[in-house]
Amino acid sequence: MTACILIDGDGLLADYVYDQLATSYLVKRQSIFEEIPSEAELALVLDDAWHPSVYQKAEQRLRMAGIPWLRGFVSFGEGIIGPFVRDGTPGCSLCADKRRLIAGSDRLEMWSLQARMSTGAGVLRDAWASRSGLLHMANLICNEVQKVLQGVPSFLEERIFITNLRTLTTANHFFLPDPLCPVCSPIPDDTPELAQISLESSLKLSGTGYRCRSMDELKAVLVKDYLDDRTGIMNGKMEDIRLPFADVLVNMPLFGADEGVAGRSISYEMSELTAILEGLERYCGIEPQGKRKKIRDSYENVKHMALNPTTVGLHDQEQYTKSRFPFKPYHPDAPMNWVWGYSFLQERPILVPELLAYYSLGYGECFVYETSNGCALGGSLEEAIFHGIMEVVERDSFLLTWYAQLPLPRLDPYSANDKELELMVDRLRDVAGYDVYLYNSTMEHEIPSVWAVAKNRESKGVNLICAAGANPDPVRAVKSSIFELAGMMVRHDKLLEKNRQKYHEMLKDPFAVRTMEDHGLVYGLPEAEERLSFLLDNHRPIRTFAEEFKQPPANPDLRDDLQDILQRFRQLDLEVIVVDQTTPIIKRNGLFCVKVLIPGMLPMTFGHHLTRVKGLERVLQVPMKLGYAKKPLSYEQLNPYPHPFP
Repeated sequence: MTACILIDGDGLLADYVYDQLATSYLVKRQSIFEEIPSEAELALVLDDAWHPSVYQKAEQRLRMAGIPWLRGFVSFGEGIIGPFVRDGTPGCSLCADKRRLIAGSDRLEMWSLQARMSTGAGVLRDAWASRSGLLHMANLICNEVQKVLQGVPSFLEERIFITNLRTLTTANHFFLPDPLCPVCSPIPDDTPELAQISLESSLKLSGTGYRCRSMDELKAVLVKDYLDDRTGIMNGKMEDIRLPFADVLVNMPLFGADEGVAGRSISYEMSELTAILEGLERYCGIEPQGKRKKIRDSYENVKHMALNPTTVGLHDQEQYTKSRFPFKPYHPDAPMNWVWGYSFLQERPILVPELLAYYSLGYGECFVYETSNGCALGGSLEEAIFHGIMEVVERDSFLLTWYAQLPLPRLDPYSANDKELELMVDRLRDVAGYDVYLYNSTMEHEIPSVWAVAKNRESKGVNLICAAGANPDPVRAVKSSIFELAGMMVRHDKLLEKNRQKYHEMLKDPFAVRTMEDHGLVYGLPEAEERLSFLLDNHRPIRTFAEEFKQPPANPDLRDDLQDILQRFRQLDLEVIVVDQTTPIIKRNGLFCVKVLIPGMLPMTFGHHLTRVKGLERVLQVPMKLGYAKKPLSYEQLNPYPHPFP
């Protein structure tokens, strides 16, 4: 029996496709706004211009009728074909348009234009819709139709063809369905049952390290699924060959701005993959995209099953009273959005304010500034939780050292008996011109943490760079911090020289430090070095790794390491809360993303006016517990200057 195809469209593209298909199939030309024939097996929506309102209607009508469909149109000199859409399958035309528009440099203008055209406005024909270009598109569409009707999977599922109508060159571009798409998203509602966590076995690679998935396994999908210049979650990359190690920057386009994420390692291939993973972590942490949030209420009404927001540290009351301060004072009766997380201390799901669980919410009803602190990606849920905890520990140790001005023990990097570490330190000295100083910043939980400082051997350029790391294996913590140091070398030299006067002003006025970049560059000034004298004092003896650290546990299963760490926090009455940020875009490749909150630990903030210290008693108590002070500190004794974490 001859297949029946429905074609919607009056232009040349529709004519050309009709002429080719009518010789082999039963083809009906009519508007999708009319009654759709029951015998139709496939629909084609074809335009010589771009008509978003038509595609929105097609999604509604054809999904309701259960008919798969394909579109083709012309937009600003390009022919767009696809995607092939099936009812009940994620990846619709709205998803494709969103990815294509966001990845473009003119995303705001195009998004605004699409919104206007979705009301029905539009043009009859694109200026670049030539007969030769439209005929070329028609051939591509007919080839795809024939494959589908022969039972061959369409190449345009989760893909679109983009044809340059001036050159007639065509490229195919993969796109990921939008988890929040109002048409095709399958994500469930957020419930306490879905927040429940039972730790499962997560065997380490070769029984060592703290990863359970290899890059060799992931590299088959990371670039293919997530990096595409026209439709990707990330749409560009750059290798920075000036730096002492392999450094790759990947661009993640967002509506507000482009955000660069970096990967650093000893090879450019590994750095590119690491940067993509870092970008995916950022993407998952922007807003809830794995479960639909359902609860909006005041803390007063949900406190029996919720995290008390005051335990994570608020801004000082004086900060809230300042003009143009972007956040409102917290009040327990104020309604807010909540998401479900899991408390390992209470061993039950609890509600967490959305603004603490996700970090791009600096607007409206927010009462604190929250960053990506504690966000981590992993090849298993256990791996993601482990590395999320390590990031919280790393930053807490750094900030506690800074605010309490702890004279940490200095470490001899050559005493670690690790050849790679020795070569890394030597390379920073001989190639980049920086001496590396390492300090043991391990706090009362005994998870090895390090503070690293790079000191410029030359008079020009950034004078000091600081970084941190945390890991049960202190050598891994040190290597991580050294990669971070290397990523900030050279890059900021010209910026410092160009804006030296501005950073001198920041040295005088701490509240002029407003951005992440400011924090690092202020301490690039030689005049700022004295503020780190509590750490850089050379009169203390240098310690070996064996003297400062215990041998890391040799567990072959990451779950065992994680359970040991969680037990340490239980003994200290520190609550570890995990919000699962995993979205369908990473779940398809077996990846997981979480946000870890540990109330009481110091959260990283950028902009001295956004410091969150008051109410967090650990910063006052831990120095005495570790023997750095004879009695608890007072808030007035804490370091009043902006931290140097870049």
